[in-house]
Amino acid sequence: MTGDTTTRTPPRIPGDSAQRRAVGALLDRLRTHGTALLLTGEPGLGRTSLLRWAAGSFTAGTVLHLTAGPGRPAAAPPGSAYARITDGTGAGTLLDMLRSAAGDRPLLVCADDAHRWSAPARAALGGAAERLDTAGRVGLLVTAAGYRAVDPEFARLPRIRLDPLGPSQAAALLDEVTDGAADPAVRDELLAEAEGNPALLLALLNRLSSAELHGLSPLPRPPADAATLARVAGEALTRTDPDTRDLLLTVAAAVRASDGADADAGLVLRALGRLRPTAPAPALKPPPEPLALTDGRLGFHSELVRRAVYAGAEPGRRRAAHRALARELEAGGRRLPALLHGAWSLAGPAPGPAARLSDGAADPAAVASHRLRSLAYTRAAELTADLPRRAERYTAAAEQALLEGRPDRARPLLAEARAAAVPAAVRGRAELVRGLTELRDGPVGDAHQSLLLAAALLAADAPGQAATAALAAADAAWAAGDLTACLAALGHEQGRQAGSAGDRPAAAPGAPPSEARPGDTQPPDPVHHHRLGLRAVLEGNLDRATGPLRLLVGRAHADHRPDVLLRSAAAALLLGDVEAARRAGARALAAARNLGAAALVPQALEYLAYAELRAGCHAQARAHAEEGLRTARRTGQRNTAAHHHAVLALAASIEEEPDTVDHHVAAALAIARRHGLAQAATLAEWAAARADLGRGRPLDAADRLGLLVLPGPRRGHFAVWRLAVPCFVEAAVLAGRHQDARTVLEDFAEWAAFGADPQADAQLARCRALLAPPDRADGLYRRALALHDDTAGAAGGGDFEQARTALLYGKWLRRRRRPREARDRLGTALAGFDRCGAGVWAHQTRGELRALGAASHGTDAGALTGLTPQQMRIARYVAEGATNREVALSLAVSTRTVDYHLRKVFAVLGVRSRVELARMVEQAEKAAAQP
Repeated sequence: MTGDTTTRTPPRIPGDSAQRRAVGALLDRLRTHGTALLLTGEPGLGRTSLLRWAAGSFTAGTVLHLTAGPGRPAAAPPGSAYARITDGTGAGTLLDMLRSAAGDRPLLVCADDAHRWSAPARAALGGAAERLDTAGRVGLLVTAAGYRAVDPEFARLPRIRLDPLGPSQAAALLDEVTDGAADPAVRDELLAEAEGNPALLLALLNRLSSAELHGLSPLPRPPADAATLARVAGEALTRTDPDTRDLLLTVAAAVRASDGADADAGLVLRALGRLRPTAPAPALKPPPEPLALTDGRLGFHSELVRRAVYAGAEPGRRRAAHRALARELEAGGRRLPALLHGAWSLAGPAPGPAARLSDGAADPAAVASHRLRSLAYTRAAELTADLPRRAERYTAAAEQALLEGRPDRARPLLAEARAAAVPAAVRGRAELVRGLTELRDGPVGDAHQSLLLAAALLAADAPGQAATAALAAADAAWAAGDLTACLAALGHEQGRQAGSAGDRPAAAPGAPPSEARPGDTQPPDPVHHHRLGLRAVLEGNLDRATGPLRLLVGRAHADHRPDVLLRSAAAALLLGDVEAARRAGARALAAARNLGAAALVPQALEYLAYAELRAGCHAQARAHAEEGLRTARRTGQRNTAAHHHAVLALAASIEEEPDTVDHHVAAALAIARRHGLAQAATLAEWAAARADLGRGRPLDAADRLGLLVLPGPRRGHFAVWRLAVPCFVEAAVLAGRHQDARTVLEDFAEWAAFGADPQADAQLARCRALLAPPDRADGLYRRALALHDDTAGAAGGGDFEQARTALLYGKWLRRRRRPREARDRLGTALAGFDRCGAGVWAHQTRGELRALGAASHGTDAGALTGLTPQQMRIARYVAEGATNREVALSLAVSTRTVDYHLRKVFAVLGVRSRVELARMVEQAEKAAAQP
């Protein structure tokens, strides 16, 4: 053992904070007992960096770096302690060494790249890891490569796999390294090419000249060449056996035309037999090191290694592998994959094969994913010398990439299509796809202009596609909050049928795009009725809107197309029929998943989440929005992600999670401000203000909501701001701004009379009660509660809104010294808030009950029923002796959130110490265990 510990400054590492939290939890556990963790992941994801971060973050004891080879371990900084084990070191000897190194303090042991160690050294390390509980407070962090199967010596260790960076993390890393100087198109292509691998992203940047980085010169093709991929993949490509190289190449080539990360093993072996007719079939049990064999399918443990194997192969051998795969697929009747592999086996322009491949990609009868069709169109374009036809095929490839949910792949294809002088119709189609791409993942103002240009370019030769572009332009104007432009676009096409990117309904956060390729037509009724109904709603004529919207809602019972079902959900929300909206949204989600329409899944989840929110089912809304956020990120739809963040903020604003509200509001606003999403921004601001109001901060709520609802240029989105008026009136009255509250009440009365929101009449009566003199307020509160009762079976959100009215009425009664009536109203409010999970509002109600001298729950163990689920989890952890930091790590929340909830737990239960809390939890658990 040599050296000593050095600086504790943690190095910066890219990666998922959840992975750092898992390592941090291990460091915390070392205070009391031994533990072990295996870190694995493909090359370039930062295994060694995470190990260094752990070593630099550990301050409770000593850090020891283990190695089984000569020299200092790569993860050990100069001056740090390290030890070398040999093939003769057994598990017992290693444990004795670690006990001695630990002494009476915790010891963190770091073993980097343990897969490189000899078998005896790995066995000693694995054996010691399984017996750490006998070594005292010793923690073991082991890293091993993720491009191969986990060594059996480490297979029983708890495992954390490092994943690629998410889109926002990768973008932040790129911007940090380049100081934000990369051209936007270059930036997008580099991020798409790196696929979240930080080392590959940095290697790609190192290839570029300043002119290339700033978009003044074309990027090198391909951006990730064989040498770059090989540098990042490193040791994974050291095998030189020709038979194995051919097997790896054939698998890598086969996966290119597969919809997953693997390919049929039988197909690979048959193609390999054509490629090497004299060689014996390889043994696949176990498969060669970089490969995995699962359920008869072969794939790589690492996508980076697959790319490096493919790019690094000799070009002639690569073409031969594709040719062998094409013949096998053709013999099996799989025409489009066979055509694609055949096209990849060609070296130069080939008009005939390009035409056949393009026709195969366009064949609606072919069973093929959007990804496969996009690949086919792309390869057909690469083999095409005629510039207009080449641009048309690149555009078709971009369309399919967009439908796949990959706008990041669509953009470079559109750049290729734009590179040549082409006819207006071809350029118009490219602008249409560009506009739809920006609509989902870009500034909606840019999308609007692209779509208007597309409509103009397509008007003469493709009127159906021109109508599609015009309707999509209306969607962009809606997202931007431009009512005039939205109405103009909705009136662009009088009664013609056309596919559409969708129409955003008033008071709904998203719009259903067409499932089919832009320009494809569908039966006229859904689009026609939606356009007519939405325009009538925006013009303030609900009577004229009801007919076409009702027809559209009725289609949800018989239609199975996800885009039509999304229109049905939108129409139901416009009409205030929340239950119909929930049914249509659920069916749209099922249909999108069944058809593999990845681009529609996050938008279907958005509609469903919003309908659940309107129905008062906040937990369900949150679940759908969380999944929607994940799928939106996965499919590169940041604008849709902003809406999901807004829905999550709205759901959290009635619960007791201030950090969650702040996080989702900030995330929604970051995207909304960058991309001009007025609707998402308004929803997020409303959520933040509602959270302020629930936490008893009416001044803050009134200030924030005033910008949304008061007349002026900064008023919120035209279809959303009225929904925030009841919150503003309550906050303004509590803040003493009565005149401001009266200013917006007339507008809200018009909205209530419009009839699209069944809760609006009761909310209006509540607002008037807040502003009324005492002799009128009593009757108005009673009228509001009666209206809530009338709509309880027909409208969503009734529990929460009715409980809010009861709370305000109870407060009013208490301040007028009518305690018995106040207690009744407050009890009703508390029950309503508990039923819908509105924790922050329930806490406010309990405070009012305590002010009356009436405890909301007993002081015995039954008081635990007053806690929210999150509070209950925290109470149990604390009762078990966990610190706030340990609770935060266990629940993956911040310490601040734990502090906040714990204060609420103490207040609700009336306890003053952790000892009292532990006693109460113990009593509750004993009571629950009794028959």
